Amino acid sequence: VQLQASGGGLVQAGESLRLSCAASGGTFSSYGMGWFRQAPGKEREFVAAISWSGSSTSYADSVKGRFTISRDNARNTAYLQMNSLEPEDTAVYYCAANSGRIASIRQSAYNYWGQGTQVTVSS
Repeated sequence: VQLQASGGGLVQAGESLRLSCAASGGTFSSYGMGWFRQAPGKEREFVAAISWSGSSTSYADSVKGRFTISRDNARNTAYLQMNSLEPEDTAVYYCAANSGRIASIRQSAYNYWGQGTQVTVSS
């Protein structure tokens, strides 16, 4: 499956963005989906994940209450709604798919990765 992340941009602290991850070349509902991010000079880290049906989600503590992951299997797209953005959220955001169909927090569980979209939050 191929993944295309989009929706990044430059915003001010406190504003919102919605990232999209469009999937093609596979059966989208066969995959659990995740969002990860990598800030300059840092390791890539888990942000949020959702199971194939959307019934199970997981979040990093740093984004709980501010970010919401969702998916639309009819549109083959996963989303990451990011509210109350902070400068610490500045990173390249990657979407990923895992064939285990679960909301995994582990990078090693993911078989497919998108190209990333830049999110920059100014203070």
